[in-house]
Amino acid sequence: MSTLLVPYYEHPAVRPAEWAAVLAAAPRLYGVVLNPASGPGNRPDAAFAETAARLRTAGVRVLGYADTGYGSRPYEDVVHDLERHRGWYGTDGAFLDQAAAGIGGLRHYERLADAARTLGCRTLALNHGTPPHPAYGALADLLVTFEGPWTTYRRTPPQPRHHPDGVRLCHLVYGVPPGEDAASAARERGADVHCAVPGTGAHPWGTLPHGVGSAR
Repeated sequence: MSTLLVPYYEHPAVRPAEWAAVLAAAPRLYGVVLNPASGPGNRPDAAFAETAARLRTAGVRVLGYADTGYGSRPYEDVVHDLERHRGWYGTDGAFLDQAAAGIGGLRHYERLADAARTLGCRTLALNHGTPPHPAYGALADLLVTFEGPWTTYRRTPPQPRHHPDGVRLCHLVYGVPPGEDAASAARERGADVHCAVPGTGAHPWGTLPHGVGSAR
């Protein structure tokens, strides 16, 4: 089973060895989040386009990153990001970051999910970072129900599953020391998909997951 989601937010021209390691790990990957510039950027980036093409050739889902501002970012702006990801990088999925978790935001994310599917996104991931209202399970293929440091994660109890069959849960954990069995910890907490990186601070996703190449 492919269990790793890789949100690696570094430029391929700057970190070619790390991106090569991500490609080498293709059989173990659930997908890769493509994030050229906190979204698709203002113009196509040839290095990211080439990397996305190589990932797709290797059979890896490529999810275009779009920030939703916990529901405050306008619908049109998010959809524009998804259109650019599809047109410039051929992404076959979407990773909607900072997704609202309360029932009050559901209608907004229903519209975004419909737009993503219409654009051809076969996989939709919502990053709530915390367990959302169960109704969100009807919208997405992957729900990120934890994002935070290892020190908090190891104290987090198992999460009950109240979502439809076929929806997978994902946990994104940073500050994970070498040697910790984050995959087992994720399974114990109900997540089929995870990412555990050593990075800390404001930009932990500039480091590779443990077990994928050499973490920096």
